[in-house]
Amino acid sequence: MGSCQQRELTQQIVEEYEIPVSRACKLTKLPRSQYYYQSKKDDTEVIEVLQDLAFKHPSYGFRKLFAYSRRAGNVWNHKKVYRVYKLLKLNRKRKGKRRLPARVKQPLATQKNVNAIWSMDFMSDSIVSGRRFRTFNVMDDCSREALAIEIDTSLSSKRVIRTLERIIDERGKPAVLRSDNGPEFTSKDLEIWCNVKEITLQFIQPGRPMQNGFIERFNRLYREAVLDAYLFFELNDVRKLTNEWIEEYNYKRPHESLGNLTPKEWKEKVLKNPISTVLTVC
Repeated sequence: MGSCQQRELTQQIVEEYEIPVSRACKLTKLPRSQYYYQSKKDDTEVIEVLQDLAFKHPSYGFRKLFAYSRRAGNVWNHKKVYRVYKLLKLNRKRKGKRRLPARVKQPLATQKNVNAIWSMDFMSDSIVSGRRFRTFNVMDDCSREALAIEIDTSLSSKRVIRTLERIIDERGKPAVLRSDNGPEFTSKDLEIWCNVKEITLQFIQPGRPMQNGFIERFNRLYREAVLDAYLFFELNDVRKLTNEWIEEYNYKRPHESLGNLTPKEWKEKVLKNPISTVLTVC
């Protein structure tokens, strides 16, 4: 039994059985001087420094935090710092919360040229059995054209890249890809791929979906026309109806903000005269 436990037990005996301290110390074999001892250690400053460093660098261990502390001019030795480090339970494995870099506000501007900005987003739904599936939606901000709706039970960042490569092979690459801060979009794989392709990744601010308003409106139309309109028994049903809807949306459905032209008709118009074409905001 440690000295701290002995003190706690002795104090408990004194309080519960109301016997003298000397007798309680004999029972627990604790010296009376140790019972009355009050620590003069003040670890407040060490605690504040360690907590601040651990918050800023959640993946660092004791040695790295101690080195940071020394570089800041603190002269505490490693024994004292490590004692406080354990007291704060920083030596236990912990999962740091994923923190996003600061996102600059990007106004939702209309585009005068196709392939200037593509918007991306994910949606989810389920088939009759309850099995969930996701859709990866891509559209051109200028023509409002549906470029792809990829459907599967799991869509990783690598699947996102393969879908984008397929679209690029068909119509060329965009200057900018705009998306929210989902893990598939903030992954290293997509970041490296965009750097190689010389494509800018533009992220909206967290909690501000209106900064990606074109794809949000597109998602609503797709949900109303397909996801909420039918019962699906298998993924092939979803894919078949989605492909039919994309065909209707791109080639036949007039778009008010495009002067009641279809996305394909507006694209042809823009390609013929990209500078003079003016677009209204939805």
